[in-house]
Amino acid sequence: MILMREMPVATVAAMVGEHDTRLWRVLRYYVEQARAQEDFSDVQKVGVDETSSRRGHRYITVFADLEKAKVIFATEGKDLPVVAAFKRDLESHKGRAENVQEVCCDMSPAFIAGFEEFFPTAQLTFDKFHITRILSDAVDQVRREEQRERPELKRTRYLWLKNPNKLKQRQQAILESLTRLKLKTARAYQLRLTFQDFWDLAQENAESFLCKWFFRATHSRLEPMRQAAWVIRRHWDGILRWFTSRVTNGVLEAINGLIQAAKARARGYRSNRNLIAMTYLVAGKLRMGLPT
Repeated sequence: MILMREMPVATVAAMVGEHDTRLWRVLRYYVEQARAQEDFSDVQKVGVDETSSRRGHRYITVFADLEKAKVIFATEGKDLPVVAAFKRDLESHKGRAENVQEVCCDMSPAFIAGFEEFFPTAQLTFDKFHITRILSDAVDQVRREEQRERPELKRTRYLWLKNPNKLKQRQQAILESLTRLKLKTARAYQLRLTFQDFWDLAQENAESFLCKWFFRATHSRLEPMRQAAWVIRRHWDGILRWFTSRVTNGVLEAINGLIQAAKARARGYRSNRNLIAMTYLVAGKLRMGLPT
């Protein structure tokens, strides 16, 4: 099992002179046995995110215990039924929906509806990394529209997606020269940077800041930023909830990195069933009862 966590199953199969389909059956068996022993009675803070399984918009959804930084459930799809499936799995492992106090997720209507229906006592916090991604996408959309008339914006996408302190010195110099040109993209970028101050505020100042930022964004005459601002407005309470819960999906970002690294080593998996088994193996912190 340790080898299969670190190496592609096909490689291990070649090493031991066995067909990889048999090793996948063995792997899934022991993962299922280990999961059968899991106890989720103390799960209170849950993060959820989807990760791509194959090209063509195919996904698995991963649920994590944010306090233990481990995957507790993974399943195909990314719609409302996956939340119902998570509740069933949680309860089959001694967990209780009413024990879940905090949930961190993106702004997917399916996730929101699912948690409101199946975990009605849980409080929703919308993931700060997802919000940053929405704003970054809006900045990039402004850039793509403006570069039709401003060719100096071509091949600058990366510069606008990073904070200035994350850029190399040469990149910082290019960014500074562009921001002096009174570009629409520069105004959109500044709105994104200003929003980042939100996360460092004292709780009593957060909503006032959000109101002022929302006004600036919706009066910026930058349609992508205006639309992003309205997305934030529609999810106001779940964004402000961060100041109480302090939960993010940073744990799931790290877990997704492990999953994608395993997928890359294996050059993909034949089925979502195999990917889910590997997800539990690399990120489920399972106690594997292997034969001796």
